[in-house]
Amino acid sequence: MMRSLTARQAYRLWAPNYDVENPVTALDQIAVDQLTPPLTDRTLLDAGCGTCRRLPSPSDTGLRLAVGVDLVRGMLLANRDSAAPRPTVLTGDVRDLPLASDVFDLVWCRLSIGHVKEIALVYREFARVTRRGAVIVVTDFHPEAAREGYVRRFRDAAGNSHVVEHYPHQVDDHEQAANAVGLRLEARLECSVGPDVRSYYVNAGMTQQYEEQQGLPLVLALRFML
Repeated sequence: MMRSLTARQAYRLWAPNYDVENPVTALDQIAVDQLTPPLTDRTLLDAGCGTCRRLPSPSDTGLRLAVGVDLVRGMLLANRDSAAPRPTVLTGDVRDLPLASDVFDLVWCRLSIGHVKEIALVYREFARVTRRGAVIVVTDFHPEAAREGYVRRFRDAAGNSHVVEHYPHQVDDHEQAANAVGLRLEARLECSVGPDVRSYYVNAGMTQQYEEQQGLPLVLALRFML
């Protein structure tokens, strides 16, 4: 049986080719687009931002501030075009963000909270760094997919396959942790295998797997408000 790597171990290996899109990342983008309010004049934190590929530039979006935080410095440095504008990025843990309190009015935490067992610590930090009226969008690998035996798996630059340590959290787990720090759940999306991601399966020669997995929720997305 393959041993799971911790998030820190895994993303050090995954960083060079992490930006390759897949059905989970595609569904994440769809969900975040639906749940995120207009960016103009907001301050955005992308907590667990990875390579920052999703972190928008203030000059392009009207954001007043955009900050990314990730556990692994190699992710922050991977695939960076030195000629492109660089967002503000910091190395840090989502359970103990290296940021001042009451700064942000929008937070993204995308496909990363499942690597943390104690999600109450994460929501406590989100409540601390945000202002009253802030929107927090959290996405993760859907617990139903985990129940069906799916894991967070990747191949490193040498082609070796690895599994990333992951803790499936139910909606009630998220809501309880969020409510404890004054966040209320406003919206919920469950994004499933379907036409939006069929091309990824076809291009990978996995049409049969697509047929078998249709309707399986892969991404859980939640929007909270402070």
